[in-house]
Amino acid sequence: MRTAPAEPSVNTFQVDLRGLVDLLSHHLYSSPRVYVRELLQNAVDAVTARLAHDPSAPAGIRLTATGDAVVMEDSGIGLTAEEVHTLLATIGRSSKRDALDSARQEFLGQFGIGLLACFVVARQIRVVSRSARKPGEPPVEWLAADDGSYTVRTLPDEARPEPGTTVRLEPRPGAEEWTDPQRVAELARDFGSLLPYEVTFTGPDTTDRPLTERPAVWDRPHPTPTARRVALAAHCARVFGFTPLDSIDLDLPVAGVRGVAYVLPSATSPAGRAAHRVYLKGMLLTDRADNLLPDWAFFVRVVLDTDTLRPTASRENLYDDETLAAVRDALGGRVRQWLTELAAGDPDRLAAFLSVHHLGVKSMARHDAELFRLMLPWLPFETSDGQVTLDEFVRSHPQVHFTRTVEEFRQVSPIAAAHGLGIVNGGYTYDTDLIALLPQVREGVTVSELDAGAVTAHLDPVDPRQELALSGFLATARARLDPLGCDVALRAYQPVTVPALYLDDREARHERDRAAAEEGADPLWSDILGALRGAAPRARLVLNHNNPLVRRIAAITDADLTGTAVESLYGQALLMAQRPLRPADTSLLNRAFLGLLEWATHPTTTARDPQENDQ
Repeated sequence: MRTAPAEPSVNTFQVDLRGLVDLLSHHLYSSPRVYVRELLQNAVDAVTARLAHDPSAPAGIRLTATGDAVVMEDSGIGLTAEEVHTLLATIGRSSKRDALDSARQEFLGQFGIGLLACFVVARQIRVVSRSARKPGEPPVEWLAADDGSYTVRTLPDEARPEPGTTVRLEPRPGAEEWTDPQRVAELARDFGSLLPYEVTFTGPDTTDRPLTERPAVWDRPHPTPTARRVALAAHCARVFGFTPLDSIDLDLPVAGVRGVAYVLPSATSPAGRAAHRVYLKGMLLTDRADNLLPDWAFFVRVVLDTDTLRPTASRENLYDDETLAAVRDALGGRVRQWLTELAAGDPDRLAAFLSVHHLGVKSMARHDAELFRLMLPWLPFETSDGQVTLDEFVRSHPQVHFTRTVEEFRQVSPIAAAHGLGIVNGGYTYDTDLIALLPQVREGVTVSELDAGAVTAHLDPVDPRQELALSGFLATARARLDPLGCDVALRAYQPVTVPALYLDDREARHERDRAAAEEGADPLWSDILGALRGAAPRARLVLNHNNPLVRRIAAITDADLTGTAVESLYGQALLMAQRPLRPADTSLLNRAFLGLLEWATHPTTTARDPQENDQ
């Protein structure tokens, strides 16, 4: 006979308060210092709720620290005995989810764990509260210990005659540094300097000190623009520790954002993590926000107040959602607008800014053709004409060539400058992308990557009779370098001190890498790589006929010695171009070096410069 299944029993979760406090202190909050913020937050929310209930009510908050205790007192909405049981003793439950929420968007708290956060420094919390919504009810006391136990009792009227709440913390052993009066005052000022209600602090000397500094420095009236800049610079030095190069107002009412961006006075890495300071409804949320601005705006540090952005559960950063993305774009637009205004009306300040932060502007301009057009007269580039702007460069060189590496540019630049070839160094961050945009913003300008043919075409040809006389030498040189995938050309160029120039382009480098991979591959991959062989142009060693050493080598009658000398010139040019050496190149360099040493110690051939006959 089957028995009927038993009805499931209904149980409730049991919470280990000490375990929860450990979780809060070690995993949710970055530091015990947040307990001061939570005290301020609860007080501000209570005052906000009371003003919504009675606009004529007082709005005061007092923080007291004596070393033995930390006390927060407010003139807020207060709690009844029933609300104390429901709200203070239930983890995750918040008055802002209940009837007190007459203006929820004005509240700072979100998660209902703020008071529990105080247990990271307190062994006991005592709350005395009197409700403003039910003034006939007596004050109530909630006394809780860090072991999870608590008591609730009503008190006589004289215990708290007026509505509001007093929270008293008794520090736990080991937490004295966080409840030291001076430390408490510093933390309260840091967190609450922009709160909408006056907050005063009282220390052991019983002297009241204001902690709030409203309005914010960017909203205060100043007699002159200069005075305002001085005040902002002083604020930046106090908050961030540097004197700004300039400041940018961030007034975005639609986005619910008000603040200022300070321009760093020295260059900084784009990869560095920015640390912006964000207040939420006047309460400091974080001083390490790193997702507030677009990545390209790494040259500014921001401090702002917002009432629209959403905090994370720890209230120590911003939740990355669509609202934050929209605000991020709007703030980036404001920084871009500031640059436009400088370019139009204050070129001296713009030049000072770009001398430090041109890399950030280049990053922006990659995605904004109009900004690039605007910045062309100001952005510096390394070119064969020196350090000039692209705007100036294209006036002399409507056909722009660029290199992809700094090493290639430095090898070719002196020769290009001597022969009127316009080359821009695209080896620095963002420069290649910007050079490619030139035809979009300057009519009649063409851009192409530098290749061996373009350079060779700009070098002076050798007299046909002289080149014909050197045909045997050139044939020997080409035969020696052909297995290495390199052609040989003879030109006359400046400077005379350069005997040989190694030139290739991207296609030639790809073919070079493919051939090297094919040599070391197994039969299957060798066949596959062989099938990828294309008709890419080969690298080119351009010998300088103006160089005396090249002429002497050309006059050598010993073919083996000539080949060894040409291999040496090839190796030297390859090293000057800072190209990676293949095993075949390394073998050639060793062979050529040893061959020249052998010849130097056992000379069998002499040679004269054919032009010496004319002297």
